[in-house]
Amino acid sequence: MSPITHLLASWIVATKTTNNPRDCRLVTLAGLAPDLDGLGIVLDVIKNTLNHTQTYDYYQTYHHSLLHGIAGAVVIAALLAAFARQKWQVFVFALVTFHLHLVCDLVGSRGPEAGDFWPIYYFAPISNYPAWLWHGQWKLDGWQNQIISVVLLAWCFRIAIARGSSFVGLFSPRADAVFVSTLRKWHAALMTKRKSRPT
Repeated sequence: MSPITHLLASWIVATKTTNNPRDCRLVTLAGLAPDLDGLGIVLDVIKNTLNHTQTYDYYQTYHHSLLHGIAGAVVIAALLAAFARQKWQVFVFALVTFHLHLVCDLVGSRGPEAGDFWPIYYFAPISNYPAWLWHGQWKLDGWQNQIISVVLLAWCFRIAIARGSSFVGLFSPRADAVFVSTLRKWHAALMTKRKSRPT
């Protein structure tokens, strides 16, 4: 699934399982961190731009293999927990959002071709055998993923209106205050309009 979908899903888990902004941010980051093994795409683009040839494909080789497994889960959860206020709680829920990322990738990360599946190499780098592979995997840009993203976004809006903070706060508390204020104004206007309708 897309990084935005991972962000929304991880933030929802984080808001329900943490009680301070730092730990919420850390648990959310754990749900995004597996895709760090896809940063090889930057090297591929630079290499292709400079050489106009491609001798090695870092993205295809390492994405879904280096950090999409148990070793990556433990390392990332431990690293993020080291910066947390409630270390064990963050460690456990970082593992949860990390594995939520893997499940989302398993069900919704197929490429454009019918047989272009993305397996999960859960025991890499010890084993290069795909531990998880589902042949019903949805396309990355498929309607299923789009519906899930819209539902998650609506859920995030609802949480933001109720709690006074949103996923925008992961990046900027000031921008988050503006964002939540705007959401609350829209929500209030919508409720007023609904109440004023004749029955």
